Amino acid sequence: MITPVLIIFIGFLIFFGHYLAEMFDRTRIPDVVGLLLVGILIGPVFHLIDPASFGQAGRVFTNIVLVFILFESGLEVRFEQLKSALRGTVTLTTLNFIVTTMLVAAMAQLFAGLDFLSSVILGSILGGTSSAVVTTLARKVDIQEQTSTTLVMESAFSDVYTLAIPISLISLYTGASFSLGSMFGQIFTSLVLAVVAGVATGYLWSILLTKVPTLLKTRFSTPAFVFIVYGLVELLNFSGPIAVLFFSITLGNVTLLRPRLLYRYLPTRHIELTAAEKGFFSEMVFLLRTFFFVYVGMSIVLDNAYLIGLGAAITVLLFLVRIPVVLASADTKTPLFDTAFMSIMIPKGLGAAVLATLPAQRGLPSGPAIQTITFAVIIFTTVFCTLLFFVLEKRKLLGFYRLFFGTQRPLDAATAAAMQPAESSSTVGGRP
Repeated sequence: MITPVLIIFIGFLIFFGHYLAEMFDRTRIPDVVGLLLVGILIGPVFHLIDPASFGQAGRVFTNIVLVFILFESGLEVRFEQLKSALRGTVTLTTLNFIVTTMLVAAMAQLFAGLDFLSSVILGSILGGTSSAVVTTLARKVDIQEQTSTTLVMESAFSDVYTLAIPISLISLYTGASFSLGSMFGQIFTSLVLAVVAGVATGYLWSILLTKVPTLLKTRFSTPAFVFIVYGLVELLNFSGPIAVLFFSITLGNVTLLRPRLLYRYLPTRHIELTAAEKGFFSEMVFLLRTFFFVYVGMSIVLDNAYLIGLGAAITVLLFLVRIPVVLASADTKTPLFDTAFMSIMIPKGLGAAVLATLPAQRGLPSGPAIQTITFAVIIFTTVFCTLLFFVLEKRKLLGFYRLFFGTQRPLDAATAAAMQPAESSSTVGGRP
């Protein structure tokens, strides 16, 4: 009887996901909260489903979700946006990781009694953002394309830090071989070679699409190639998400970036999804996202009330320190609404949950505490992020953020776009 009941539940869950999506259109309340709540109820609360029963299939599923979301997002990024957003992305990602790691480490030492190295491990695990949540919310709000590109790239770039540094620090704690130079070398090579792999395979696939036209007629040939790219890059211990992101960016800009050696082989028309493909991908992303956020909720382990409360306190502080991080990395012409939106985009994802299980597996005494605090921060940052998204959409908190970002910025993307023609005409009129 278990299998029929599970199939019935999946059917109801899909309908529930559609209901939440429709509710978002009417109320602007993101569907993430409802899906997480379902996962928490059937997982850690009532123990109806044990996520451990999914085994490696759960990990594979989450990676598939990430691949689809990043691929679809990257196709929409234009090269001009990428060029203008790259510097801000690197600054935002690095500053956010450093500040988050330091804050979490200090809180863990002071209030959880963790030793210094364990505290830094915890902080580095929580130093990134969730691509699934950030990309989903960034596409539902009216912000500048540069802001959206910066946030999507930050979520991908931060994976490099949150993978290389915690694993290296755990090795140091357990007495395994550790080298500071090798750690930073791993970060650099993972980032650079993933970008190179993504760009190279993007050109390769563009050539194949030109030489083998039948590939354009199949809806799933490009995603299948994306899976291969992601898997090969991950096998080489580089960043699969970054490779996928730059693969899709290259694919979407191949008519603008045509090296002389490849000029005759590359397509002359802009590569984009057809209406049918866009509909197919949007449905696939919707289904995968629905199950993904339920799975995240199921995977949460909350077994210590004090550490859960500490996770809530850490979350509040993370939202506060994000403000100066955004202030230091955002352009002075970035609209107020965009900077406020960037300030709330710190949800932690399933990647952090997976990393949080490693200390206990490696025998660290502080492993259970690291896991509980991480899971609490994942829940609270995701819920707070989606609720603040709802409030910001109503323009309720802009006065608060104006205190930090100033009054000289345009209000939002529409205001900034309206100001540009006026500035241009005044400049022309002022010429001698």
